[in-house]
Amino acid sequence: MNASTNIFIIPLLLLTFALAAETLAAGGTISHDIQVRIEPAQGKIRALDRIRLPANANAGKGFEFLLHAGLRPRTETPGAGLRFLGRVNGAVPLERYRLIPPAGERDVTLSYAGTIRHELRTLAEGVGKERQQTPGTVSDDGVFLDSRSAWYPRFDGAFVRFTLDIDLPAGWLAVSQGRGPEIESRDGRTRVRWVATQPQDDIYLIGGRFRLYRHPTAFGEAQVYLRSEDSQLAMRYLRPTEKYLELYSRLIGPYPYEKFALVENFWDTGYGMPSFTLLGPSVIRLPFIVHSSYPHEIVHNWWGNSVYLDYQSGNWSEGLTTYMADHLLQEQRGRGVEYRRNALQRYEDFVRAEKDFPLSRFRSRHGAVSQSVGYDKGLMLFHMLRRELGDPLFLEGLRVFYKRNRFRVAGFADLQDAFEAVSGRDLGPFFRQWTERAGAPSLAVEAVRVTEIPDGYRVTARIRQTQDAAPYQLQIPIALHLAGGRPAMETDLKTDDRLTDLQLEVSERPERLDIDPRFDLFRRLAAGEVPPTLSALLGQDKALIVLPSDAPSALSGGYRSLAERWTRGRSGLEVAWDKDLAELPKNQPVWMLGWSNRFRADFARSLADRDASITEDGIRLHGDVYPRDQFSVALVTGQEGAKPLAWIGAHTAEALSGLARKLPHYGKYSYLAFSGPAPTNRLKGQWPVSRSPLKVLLGADIVTTELAPRPALGAEAKTGRE
Repeated sequence: MNASTNIFIIPLLLLTFALAAETLAAGGTISHDIQVRIEPAQGKIRALDRIRLPANANAGKGFEFLLHAGLRPRTETPGAGLRFLGRVNGAVPLERYRLIPPAGERDVTLSYAGTIRHELRTLAEGVGKERQQTPGTVSDDGVFLDSRSAWYPRFDGAFVRFTLDIDLPAGWLAVSQGRGPEIESRDGRTRVRWVATQPQDDIYLIGGRFRLYRHPTAFGEAQVYLRSEDSQLAMRYLRPTEKYLELYSRLIGPYPYEKFALVENFWDTGYGMPSFTLLGPSVIRLPFIVHSSYPHEIVHNWWGNSVYLDYQSGNWSEGLTTYMADHLLQEQRGRGVEYRRNALQRYEDFVRAEKDFPLSRFRSRHGAVSQSVGYDKGLMLFHMLRRELGDPLFLEGLRVFYKRNRFRVAGFADLQDAFEAVSGRDLGPFFRQWTERAGAPSLAVEAVRVTEIPDGYRVTARIRQTQDAAPYQLQIPIALHLAGGRPAMETDLKTDDRLTDLQLEVSERPERLDIDPRFDLFRRLAAGEVPPTLSALLGQDKALIVLPSDAPSALSGGYRSLAERWTRGRSGLEVAWDKDLAELPKNQPVWMLGWSNRFRADFARSLADRDASITEDGIRLHGDVYPRDQFSVALVTGQEGAKPLAWIGAHTAEALSGLARKLPHYGKYSYLAFSGPAPTNRLKGQWPVSRSPLKVLLGADIVTTELAPRPALGAEAKTGRE
């Protein structure tokens, strides 16, 4: 997510509940013509499915499929055989059948009926982070069905095309992929029809008491489905949808579907399906979502929901989608450097060497480590490839990849083929290094010297790769700031050695040498390149939470609850009372809770070099005062080589519950202030970075030049912000 996106319910992600991708291409395409009646209050569905099997009708051996247990399928086609093969154990009760069509026939009709109702389950995803999910349900709150619930016959290794006619109670609507909805009201019921003519890897059926808003565009119809009347909210999404469809059609290729819909779910989610996104009621009302994470879900309709994933070779879609959506929009606003630095910081904070793995093994996000590898390392791969090839070839490579693989399964090898085709270069070493190798390089600069020469100055230095692993093949960005006020001189140093000499000759006096100043390389950050942030503690396997012994009773229970929530399932997080400690440990990160914590003065002293202070009445940040009876605060400090130290002070017991839930989603910040019982964020920021070891002063105390601005990818396109 980008700098302005702090979804504190569930991060947006591509929903990947499809069949195993390695078998998708092999099974051909199966067509379904499904008539389904939904009775939400009873949790029941009744369906008639006219199935057209692939042309190679399996020479009488039949086709195996899965169906949700208890749906009791039967054939309606004379001469067709249906055999029960047994129960499939798993989170969802499934049954396996073999369907044998009549000799020489491809068309078979099945009928089935029963109940599908699985309750929402809460899953933990790191310190304080939780999300809810269900494998499928039909309820009075809403309908959520996909291939995981096997609500339709799920044949092994097959794409599907389908028509879907849904019979619902009056006042209900249903959403699926493709073209639609055709809506008809009759006999006190609502009938909705959807048609998907392109190969799909799933059939989604989402139902609810929706209000539908529609807006035609040249690229597909924009639709919004809300669970209550709110035309103003709908318009906040309809117009930007058109602009984003236009932007990405221009950058990548034609939008692959007839519509894109925002659908309000009945619990808080952030799912991306082909031609629609399913967002929770809290998420869609966050004011920044429409210009931050919402376009991420739109871009997934190119990457992941029309060019499908070869999961066996690794999920490339999340990295590319994050780069083309979240990163691009920040780059267009002049914040690309900050976005990449934050991505590298997440990797630094959460991915320890023993937990790291290559991109080729990334399947989907299931916590901070996998997200840092799949999303952050993934987006940096595409950024480095763009710098390697240049913007025109990079965009052309994306267009070729999309054109070749639309509605097909594709992997990193197909990406490599497309970029090699447009560049005429062998990119095998690049892709192997960044997809098959775990870890990241680390850089240091040594032996920097400035020598006067007849025509000016010579700057020499050594760039060292300091990681324990073998050297990487790198294109290291170098910036040399010169006296005179002009933009810094920039170049690249190509290397595959552990130690590489750098030599630059310039006419003006050099002021500072910068190594990778825009964070263009995927690498481990050097100490001092980034400020201390919450994620530096959230990513630690071991930490101590220190509770206040003398807190008021109302707050004391809240602090204990916060500690219990954060330590749940994490044996490395310890809890202690301040009265039981003689001093704070110096060899592990510490969370300090409460205004009355006896070690608060220790934390206050750690702010000595910051524009901040703590008193009995509140905190002062950058000249502004935040009284302790009105604001809850969280601050992090840390010196080079020292473990990070955080302090949290709450103004009410009610606010503590919200802090426990929200703070893990503000990991990129050094200081935060919240007000009210929710609580609502009022201040967020990072301490300034005083000195990076990869920025070497060359005799000047003040550097007078800056880096020249870079155009954003596809600079002629706009963001959709009005």
